[in-house]
Amino acid sequence: MPYSLAMTFRALTVTRDHDAVRPAVAELADGDLPPGDVEIEVAWSAVNYKDAMVSQPGNRVARISPLVPGIDLAGTVRASSDPSLPAGRKVLAHGYDIGVSRHGGFAELARVPASWVVPLPPDLSLRHAMVIGTAGFTTLLSLRRLERAGISPDQGPVLVTGATGGVGSTAVAALAHRGYEVVASTGKEHEHDYLRQLGAAEVIGRDQIEAEPGRVLGPERWAAAVDCVGGATLAQVLRTLRYGGAVAASGLTGGTALESTVYPFIIRGVSLLGVDSVLTSIEERRAVWDGAAAAFSPEALEAIVSAEVGLEELPSALAALLAGTVRGRILVRPAR
Repeated sequence: MPYSLAMTFRALTVTRDHDAVRPAVAELADGDLPPGDVEIEVAWSAVNYKDAMVSQPGNRVARISPLVPGIDLAGTVRASSDPSLPAGRKVLAHGYDIGVSRHGGFAELARVPASWVVPLPPDLSLRHAMVIGTAGFTTLLSLRRLERAGISPDQGPVLVTGATGGVGSTAVAALAHRGYEVVASTGKEHEHDYLRQLGAAEVIGRDQIEAEPGRVLGPERWAAAVDCVGGATLAQVLRTLRYGGAVAASGLTGGTALESTVYPFIIRGVSLLGVDSVLTSIEERRAVWDGAAAAFSPEALEAIVSAEVGLEELPSALAALLAGTVRGRILVRPAR
């Protein structure tokens, strides 16, 4: 256990109350934090879909009650028992059990195991680290998986589904910055200019992904894809990948069932690459973050930010995310 200076701090908590979930800004003491090696004064967090889910009655995401959500956090080490992470060090943390079964980033103070902490790269600010956050980290893992599968910018267009969301927006920005021809798919016609600003060469509607019904394979359109939707959308993407193509899949907002045939895999040799950002090893996590600043233009990162909110505004932000009215990333600044 690290040395801890007694203090109280503000946090957004969600508490199960029979069939309801009650959010509230509360005053907590450092004794309310879970065990861990590193205490972090949180400067920034961000809103993710999983954070919104824990605010819903009957959800299976939150494992404790009350819970401080926030699967992303970035800030400054306040106290530590790990000499590699001394007080004053700027750090970030996300994934593992943060914001699910232990208190997360929607608070002025957090405590986590040292083995979950990523030292902030020198070319990245705490704020930009949270613009990237879990969403951008998932994007960079997706890009890593695709390139390890042999995908490169000279092979043709890369499709990004659910392109206005957190993963989708960061995927459009990172792929374009890397030199790929990006085709962004969205059901929001009013966001086409936003996606072009991030670097999309073309923006299409969700219905334009669909192949002819009744055929097991559609036309070969995409060299690769980053799928943030899942369900029927992922099935359509698989049917329309070019020979030797690959799709990095990380989303489920379109459903958890995947109805496909073996034809994309045995006729066109395509690859379905699952991307998980929760249990990625700390070694790979730190390696990905070391290159995160260079993966995005500063202008694109700023364009991805749709709002900055404090703890009091968080319930409305979580509801907006669930309603599908949010584009890009909502940043959270826990301190007043």
